[in-house]
Amino acid sequence: MSKVKPPSSLSDALGAWITRNGMVKRFDLAAAVESWPEAVGPQIAAVTRALSITPDGTLMVRVASHAWATELGMMAPRILTRLNGSRRGRVQHIRWLVGPLDQP
Repeated sequence: MSKVKPPSSLSDALGAWITRNGMVKRFDLAAAVESWPEAVGPQIAAVTRALSITPDGTLMVRVASHAWATELGMMAPRILTRLNGSRRGRVQHIRWLVGPLDQP
């Protein structure tokens, strides 16, 4: 006689679906937006907002001024290292968008 397998929990089924469809890396990349303030510190977080990340790993960041964009462009390798720390999905590039921080 074969045993009937008990149904999976919703969280297990969703986790399996996410893994099967390659979404784990994408969710991990999206976490870079959330972790931006901790990765860059309070001074940089005060003049920037991480907006989104593309599937190829380009992080879009709004910057308050051109001067900050220039300065942060030179700091990008260090910022990428901090962002990518233990992340499975890798942020490849940062694109600086100059404008008001409250603008979507």
